[in-house]
Amino acid sequence: MKQYISLLLVMISISASAQQQPDTIFLKNLLESNRELFNHILNHPTHNEVQILYTQIDRDKNNIPHFTSYSYRLNANHYFYPASTVKLPTAIFALERLNELNIPGLTMKSVMITDSSYAGETKMTKDSLSTNGLPSIEQYIKEILLVSDNYAYNRLYEFVGREEINKKLKKYGLNNTRIINRLAIGDGGESAKHTNAIDFYKGEKLVYHQPGQYDPNDYPMHLDNMIQGKGYIDRNNKLVMQPFNFSNNNVYTIADQQSVLKRLLFPEVYPENERFNLTKDQYKLIYHYMSMYPTESKHPTYSPPEYFPAYCKWLFYGGDSTAVMEPNIRIFDKIGDSYGYDVDNAYIVDFKNKVEFILTAVVQSNEDGIYNDNIYEYKTLCLPFMKNLGRVIYQYELQRPKKYLPDLKKFKFSY
Repeated sequence: MKQYISLLLVMISISASAQQQPDTIFLKNLLESNRELFNHILNHPTHNEVQILYTQIDRDKNNIPHFTSYSYRLNANHYFYPASTVKLPTAIFALERLNELNIPGLTMKSVMITDSSYAGETKMTKDSLSTNGLPSIEQYIKEILLVSDNYAYNRLYEFVGREEINKKLKKYGLNNTRIINRLAIGDGGESAKHTNAIDFYKGEKLVYHQPGQYDPNDYPMHLDNMIQGKGYIDRNNKLVMQPFNFSNNNVYTIADQQSVLKRLLFPEVYPENERFNLTKDQYKLIYHYMSMYPTESKHPTYSPPEYFPAYCKWLFYGGDSTAVMEPNIRIFDKIGDSYGYDVDNAYIVDFKNKVEFILTAVVQSNEDGIYNDNIYEYKTLCLPFMKNLGRVIYQYELQRPKKYLPDLKKFKFSY
């Protein structure tokens, strides 16, 4: 009841100020009105590097969405490590590349055999999680969206190629983003510029051979906060008492993340030449597996206790293994966590109450200032913040009046 009253007060008190400064005042007041949930973050917003972008969706009489966005501490010049969130645009670009190649017999289901073409690269000839035990673009996308598999992402990064990925980012106006590394293998320098040779098969027949690629380009970005902390654990598992340098890592800002999600979920809002080059079936594949829980999947199969429904659902559920999933709510999202950062980029839908909104947020906690020591406050600070943030905005959305209720059948799937 207390939270309900506070939300109503927020709706009244911020109506005028939100009109004048919608990008900064709305969320600040919303968080302040629920200080019992966000006290630590509000007291240390700089220390915990919080950035939030919340977008309301209002449908017109033709069900076309119209967006109104509000931000908290949004700053494209302040670096945070995007971790696995870069996997979503890479997966989209992999499907686009497939469509642009337009080779007979080459589909997202084609068997994809990855060779090693440069020092340090690894082969991939099998996938025990797939129905036939063989890898494919479709299978890798499922694994990325269900459990954020690193190796699945690396294979798609190699298929698209670093240069093509960054050209596509610019094509779609994602000018504050670069994707220049594989994940979880210490990729960097020359090795990141080289990508593997790949063969695609239809049965026993080779339908496409892609030679190893080399990207000669650098993608310099000079942002605040790229040098962090007081020390790190190096590759030899030794403590180095020097700040950790993120200047050669991926960059993917909150605003760019939400831009990708909008373009993916609501292509009808964009002119045809600005939409992702995806087929209807490819859109459905992404929507389906973005919103599916790992435990609902058959191929690949992910079982408790290692996996659980809220495994990749942080906003609203906090990634809680004991969370009770709301039957009328689905979350279409891509999360990332590393170096103390938790990031979630989500479209949250309540089919029963006709609620929908987009919420993207990052929070970081590394109290000892040491990187790569695996001592971060994910469970005690970051994930509770994500859970509370998603729920507070959801409660606000339940009360927010709408002229036209949304038709959400496009996003309803059988799992």
